[in-house]
Amino acid sequence: MSAPVFAELTVGDEVATRSFVFVRDTLVRYAGASGDFNPIHYRDDVAQSVGLPGVLAHGMLTMGAAGSVATDWLGAAGWVRDYQVRFTRPVPVDGAAGAEVVVTATVGALDAEARTARIDLKVVFAEQTVLGKSQLLVQFP
Repeated sequence: MSAPVFAELTVGDEVATRSFVFVRDTLVRYAGASGDFNPIHYRDDVAQSVGLPGVLAHGMLTMGAAGSVATDWLGAAGWVRDYQVRFTRPVPVDGAAGAEVVVTATVGALDAEARTARIDLKVVFAEQTVLGKSQLLVQFP
């Protein structure tokens, strides 16, 4: 894949898509890396005791995975000036099947004077959006 060129981008372009499968091992590893050992991320009994359907993926794990789709597409062609999301739905991670999250990155807006592109991320689990208003502001030199 070649590096993106600002002048060749058009609003509405789908620039990248990828799916991630989170399994319980993923959650344990993320807990160790992040220091977030809340048991709702690895124990069904605790998650269910607080009214959840079962173990949930960490919100920041989902956010980081989603953002990586855009940053991998961008490569060294520019840098991220801003990244924000709204956590709209949890991602339950089944003990056997895991959870597949699909991320699609699309050019949402361009500012020719500032040489920035807003990259909108559609982040879906089980046909429902799990991160709302997920957007990166990308700066091109």
